[in-house]
Amino acid sequence: MLTSGSRPLAIAMWDFSWLERRWSGGGYEDWGAALDGLAERGYDAVRIDAYPHLVGIDPQREWELRPVWTQHAWGAPDRLRVRVQPALNEFIAACAQRGIAVALSSWFRDDRSAARMTIANPRRLGEMWVRTLDGIAADGLMGHVLYADLCNEYPLPLWTPFLYGTEEGEPASRTDPEVVRWMAESIATVRARHPGVPYCFSFCNEFDSYAQQDVDCLDFLEPHLWMVQEECSDFYRRLDYGLGPDRFDPAHYSRLAARGEALYRSDPEHWQARLDGHIRRAADWSRHVAKPLITTECWAIVNYKDWPGLDWGWVKELCEHGLTTALATGRWAALATSNFCGPQFAGMWRDVGWHQRLTAQIHDCATNLSADESPVVRQLTKE
Repeated sequence: MLTSGSRPLAIAMWDFSWLERRWSGGGYEDWGAALDGLAERGYDAVRIDAYPHLVGIDPQREWELRPVWTQHAWGAPDRLRVRVQPALNEFIAACAQRGIAVALSSWFRDDRSAARMTIANPRRLGEMWVRTLDGIAADGLMGHVLYADLCNEYPLPLWTPFLYGTEEGEPASRTDPEVVRWMAESIATVRARHPGVPYCFSFCNEFDSYAQQDVDCLDFLEPHLWMVQEECSDFYRRLDYGLGPDRFDPAHYSRLAARGEALYRSDPEHWQARLDGHIRRAADWSRHVAKPLITTECWAIVNYKDWPGLDWGWVKELCEHGLTTALATGRWAALATSNFCGPQFAGMWRDVGWHQRLTAQIHDCATNLSADESPVVRQLTKE
């Protein structure tokens, strides 16, 4: 049981980059060096893509992946070939050697065979995760799995095209019983085989309607929270920066470079206040359903990178403010310092002291979560 006074974990997000960015200079060509850097910065855990849709078909097959974007530094900006196993287990083992837990998720990366479109129903989704966890268990590594997020940012079409037949268009609502059924039945399928793992679906929208959402099947909530989200502020609209169009169009980064920091600096208290309200609403949701929070993507801006005209200073400032606000609620079992705590974001990664200072804040802050809020979340915290 989780008890009052438990300490949150510091968690980073390495998404599908851990496997895809292994070229020279990609940041993950040497897992040992990258993980040593993560441990040096004070992180306890890392969230990665386990590619369950590929493992569920053939874990050792070589798959040709298509780029999900060319403008962002997550994953590869061009086609590449990968094998998920034994790489996945080798990576988890490398994490285990350094005392780093692994949270599993999936962005359901597209490949030449369109394997993700074979997910015809929630049971099939659960079975793919069962096979993924079975493979980890076969090597005795399940003790290092922190939790499983069955789908990143559910139910965005970009990451769940099997729900819609396309990755374009508006997402369905999580107040829709069919959307809820997919969560409940897939989790039930994998939980029957691996009952000791905490499960969730992560979210990045529909926070206003949280009281109408059925999340009973989740062991905890994983909201992704940024100041720039539409439910939080009009920051992106003022810049004419478009999430979605920015995937392949460099014009959006040019707008961000030209005006982003200046817009924030024009009234930092306003933007920080917007973020504060966004974070407190997530904490209210946590209290409403009596479930802890984990956030692995967060606080300032969704997309950023080392780019002419872009400085990390204002992003780090806003991330620190968001982290402090979240910690003060006592509702988080694990938190990230940003969604850029990986070696490919050189300007953020090289500031070792900033990471260490923020992860120390996480470790020094007690939660106020009660034992009856989740019987499985004790492993998500430090005591």
